[in-house]
Amino acid sequence: MYQITKDFLGKPAPPGYIAGLGRGATGFTTRSDIGPAREAAAAKDADKQQTQRSKDEEDERRFANAENEEGLFSNMPYEEDDEEADKVWAMIDAKMEERHKGKQRTNDEDESDKQEIDQQLHGLKRQLQGLTEDEWSAIPDVSQLAETAARAKRRRKTAVSRRGERYSQVSDSTLVAGLGLAGHDQEIAVEASKDEDGTVTNFLALGQARNDVLQMKLDQAGDSASGKTTIDPRGYLTSLNTVGAQTAAEIGDISRARTLLKSVTQSSPKHAPGWIAAARLEEVAQKMSKARSIIAQGCENCPQSEDVWLEAARLNRREDARAVLASAVRNLPRSVRVWEAAAELEATAGDVGAQRKVLRRALEFVPTSVMLWKSAIALEPPEDARVLLAYAVELVPLSVDLWLALARLETYEKAQKVLNRARRAVSTSHEIWIAAARLEEQQGTAHVNIDRIMAKAVASLAASGAPMDREQWFAQALQCEEDGYSATCRAIVAAAADLGFDSDDTAEDRAGAWVADAERFEPQTGKPGVVTARAIFAQALAVQPGDVDLWRSAADMERSHGTADDVDSLLRRAVQFCPQAEVLWLMAAKEKWTRQNDVAGARVILEEAFAANAHSEAIVLAAVKLESETRQDARALALLERARASEFAGHAGTRGTARVWMKSAVLMRQLGRPADALAVAREGGALFPNFYKLWL
Repeated sequence: MYQITKDFLGKPAPPGYIAGLGRGATGFTTRSDIGPAREAAAAKDADKQQTQRSKDEEDERRFANAENEEGLFSNMPYEEDDEEADKVWAMIDAKMEERHKGKQRTNDEDESDKQEIDQQLHGLKRQLQGLTEDEWSAIPDVSQLAETAARAKRRRKTAVSRRGERYSQVSDSTLVAGLGLAGHDQEIAVEASKDEDGTVTNFLALGQARNDVLQMKLDQAGDSASGKTTIDPRGYLTSLNTVGAQTAAEIGDISRARTLLKSVTQSSPKHAPGWIAAARLEEVAQKMSKARSIIAQGCENCPQSEDVWLEAARLNRREDARAVLASAVRNLPRSVRVWEAAAELEATAGDVGAQRKVLRRALEFVPTSVMLWKSAIALEPPEDARVLLAYAVELVPLSVDLWLALARLETYEKAQKVLNRARRAVSTSHEIWIAAARLEEQQGTAHVNIDRIMAKAVASLAASGAPMDREQWFAQALQCEEDGYSATCRAIVAAAADLGFDSDDTAEDRAGAWVADAERFEPQTGKPGVVTARAIFAQALAVQPGDVDLWRSAADMERSHGTADDVDSLLRRAVQFCPQAEVLWLMAAKEKWTRQNDVAGARVILEEAFAANAHSEAIVLAAVKLESETRQDARALALLERARASEFAGHAGTRGTARVWMKSAVLMRQLGRPADALAVAREGGALFPNFYKLWL
């Protein structure tokens, strides 16, 4: 086996070599290990870096300034043009440098002047410390100095203006002659001014004639053809007061709004509201001519906008408005608003014939407009109106108002046929059913037929898909009452009273709801609603006839809004359904006695009440009060005597009641029988020892 000899053996180690460094087998190193080799390498690297840095700085210095051609164009040929350009730029640089030096020199001089002024005033400021108060007060004010300077300036200016002028005194004769020639003398001589041909010119007469002519023209302008003054001084002053003065802020706002709206109309000329707003702005600014001009441009740019045409008609005078509306109907022949405006314009002029022509012409273009038909029919007499309505309902069969208007103009039989046709054409209209009921009431038909019509109306509307709730029907009943149709009102309430209730609602629940409705429809002062509320109470009493509180509520309503006969009739029915209700009997007797002043009728009611309630203390005492108040003392004593011997409810086995014995003693004392009163009181006290009033 041959032995391989490595070629590096016996040779010196390369610079910076450290044994074992490659495999990590190194320990500590000393300065002697790395000193010479490391320092030599570091010095070499430092020289290389310094050289590169110097080269970079030189390049940077050469190429930093774009005007430095030394580095950029050092290898280019230098010609005569380049030399001439360099001279020009050198002159410019010298001029700029001189200018900068001048500014710097001025700033330096100003600074030195400031310093000099400060130095000059420094001593004066120190001298101010020794001034007295009188010397301080003697210093003139700045305003006085300024005034003095201004006065001196005016004097100099006056002196300059008067320089070169000379004045000399004038004799008195010359002044007098001048006054005469000037016309100040009212008795000027004929020889004042003569021409060469001998004619005389009187200047005073000429001035007076001129004034007369001017006054004549003013009088002609102020008078009308009839000779009366057309200008009312008071009215003119009033009109001046109504004209509001515009402030600067308002004028500024109008100017800004005018600019904005002008931009709107120019950018969107087909936008009708922009033209209308611009015209109204000029109207507010009291520039009507400009407003009319703007709205005319709007009509040209927006011929299909009825708002623009209507605004133009409003801003123009009557004759011009008629022409504007004529143009409008040519562009918008089916516009109802334009035709209505044209008819209204003729109406304001008082020309009914022209208004009728306009409306009939409008119906040729828009035959289905209900508004135009109504306006045209309102101008016609009844016979012609009936003919127009007959034609109108054929063209507009769904208009309820036209059907009802035709029915009102027809006779009873024809009106029935018209309403039947209307009901078939418009099956969802409740107005037609109510009109039929009103027609029957006008004819004097029995209430049964009216009730049948309204009951059928409620069912028909519910079947046709247009039902109405109870509150809506009650509102229609109130309207019928306002129009004077009481029977129709009651029929509507009777037909619609059961709406809105479920099958499980009791009669008491229904009666409570109806009472609430009646109280809501109960009339206020001066307003209708009595018939409606009475009809609702009637429905409640029909399902709850034995409810005493319900009868009392109905009686209170009749007492507040009804007549005495209405109250008496209601209470008569109440005691028939509730004969054991003492309060109803007493209310009926009191109404007869106090409101109708019918003592005999009240006595009859109390007798009937006592027959129905034989053991009622309240009824007996009410009868005693009636007799005693009417000075029937014997009757009152007889009633009390019989009551003291009778038995009453709740007091079985006892003669009379404590109140009966007390009333007897009081009545006897009032009649002047104190012994009998004392005896009755003692006997009653023995029967009712706990009733202290008998002992008193």
